[in-house]
Amino acid sequence: MTDRALSDPEERPIGERAVRGAFVTIGAQAIKIVVQLASVSVLARLLTPHDYGLLAMVMAVIGIGELFRDFGLSSAAIQAANLTRQQRSNLLWINSAIGLTLGLVVALCAPLIAALYGEPDLVPMARVLGLTFVINGIATQFRADLNRSMRFTRLAVADIVSPLVALLVAVAAAALLDAHEWALVAQQITQVACLAVLVIAGSGFRPLRPRSTPGMAHLVRFGWNLLGSQLIGYASNNTDSLLIGIRLGSVDLGLYNRSFQLVMTPLGQLRAPSNTVALPVLSRLRDDDRRYSDYLARGQLALGYTLVAGVALVLGAATPVTDVFLGDQWTGVTPLMRCLAVAGIFQTLAYVGYWVYLSRGLTRELFQYTLITSCIKVSCIVIGSFFGVLGVAVGYMIAPAIAWPLSFWWLSSKTSIPIRRLFQGAARILTMCALVAAAAFVAATLAAGLPALLCLTAAVLAGGVAYAAAALLLPPIRRDVSGLIVLGRGALRRRAVEGRGGVG
Repeated sequence: MTDRALSDPEERPIGERAVRGAFVTIGAQAIKIVVQLASVSVLARLLTPHDYGLLAMVMAVIGIGELFRDFGLSSAAIQAANLTRQQRSNLLWINSAIGLTLGLVVALCAPLIAALYGEPDLVPMARVLGLTFVINGIATQFRADLNRSMRFTRLAVADIVSPLVALLVAVAAAALLDAHEWALVAQQITQVACLAVLVIAGSGFRPLRPRSTPGMAHLVRFGWNLLGSQLIGYASNNTDSLLIGIRLGSVDLGLYNRSFQLVMTPLGQLRAPSNTVALPVLSRLRDDDRRYSDYLARGQLALGYTLVAGVALVLGAATPVTDVFLGDQWTGVTPLMRCLAVAGIFQTLAYVGYWVYLSRGLTRELFQYTLITSCIKVSCIVIGSFFGVLGVAVGYMIAPAIAWPLSFWWLSSKTSIPIRRLFQGAARILTMCALVAAAAFVAATLAAGLPALLCLTAAVLAGGVAYAAAALLLPPIRRDVSGLIVLGRGALRRRAVEGRGGVG
C-alpha cells in the first residue's frame, strides 16, 4: 500500500485503520510473546520433558476437534461483504453446538487416545481438555465480530491478559501443588476461559434466537471448503508429534515440543494478527488489482523484515537461546530449534498466499493446494522419522522449502497476484536473513565461554549490526526498509493528529 494510496480519500479509512491495527496487534503480540517465553522458561524449570510430552500427546489428537469446532465459520463471517445480525447469531449457535458435541466425543474417546500412546494418564487429561471445545465454540463468533469490525485494541487486550492469567495459574499449580502435567492442563483451560470472557464482554454483540435466514448456505459452504483445507493442513502439521509420541515416547516428544514452543509458537502468534489486519482490508480491495497487489507485496516485506529477521536471529543463536530459556536438561532442543527456524522462514514467506485465498474466497483452491503440500510434508516427516527426533525436524524443515515456490506458482494459476514482485522481495529478505543468522552464529560461537545470557546478548547485537549494515549498504534492501519506515511514520503522524482532534 503506497503513501499515495493512503492519501486517497476513498482508501484512507481502510488504509489507516489497517496500519493502526497493525501497530496495535504487533505491539500486543510482542507482549504476548514475552509472556509465552516467560511461560516456557519458568515452567521448563518446574516440569519435565515427560510432563510436556503427555500434554503434547493429547493436544495432537484432540486438537483436530478445534478445526471442526470452528468449521471455518469465523473466517466466513470476517470475509463476508455483508453479514446480518441474524446470520451472525446463526453462526454462533452452530459453533456452540459443534463445540458441545466435540466435548462429549472427546470424553467418550479418551480411553482410545490413551491406548494409542500406551499412556493411561491421558484419559482424565483428555476429558478435562475437552472442555476447551465447549468454551471456544461459544466464543468463536464474538471474536470474529471484533475482528470484522476492526476493533483491534479489544482483541489485543484479550490476547495479552488471557495467557498471562493462565501462566500465573500454571506456575502456582506446579510450584505450590506439585501438579506436574496437570499444571499444563490448568494453563490450557484457564487461557481459553479467560479469552472467552474478554471477547464476549468486548464485542457487544448479542445473539438472536436461531432461525432460517437467506445467505446461510453460502457462509456454511465457505466454511466447509476452508475446513477441508484446515483438516489436511492439521493432519500434516501434527504428523511429527504423532510419530514422535507413538514411536519415540514422551521424553523425545517433550524435547520436540519445547523447541516448537520456542520457535514456531511465537512465530505463529506473531503471524496470526496479520490475518486480523490483512483479511478485512484485502477483502475490500479485491476488485482493485493495483491496490490489492501493492498491499500484498508490502505485506510480505513487512513480515519479512520483522518476523523472518527475528527467526533468522534465533537460527544463528540457537545454543544460547536454549541455555537461557530452558536450562541444562533441555540441551537436545538446540539442533531441533535450528531446523524449525529454517522451516519458519519459508512458511512465513509463503504466508501472504493464505491472505489471497481467504480474501478472494478461493477456499476450494486452497483445499487443493493444501492437499498437495500436505503430501510433501508428511512424506518428508515420515522419511525423517527413521532417523529419530532430529530426522523428524529435518523433514519438517525440508518440506516448506519445497512447498514455498510451489505455493506462488499454484496461486498465480488461480488468480492475479504480483508473483514476480513477491519472489524478488523474498530473495531480498532471504539475503538479509542469511547475513543476520551468520553474524549471530559467529558471535555466539566466539562468546561460548561466557555466561549464557551474555552469549545471547552478543549474538543479538551481532545480528542487529548485520541487519543495520544490510539496510544501509545494500540499495534494494535499503529501499524496502525505508519504504516501510516511511509508511509507519505516516500512520503514526496521522494517528497523533486524530488523537489531538479527539478521533479514536
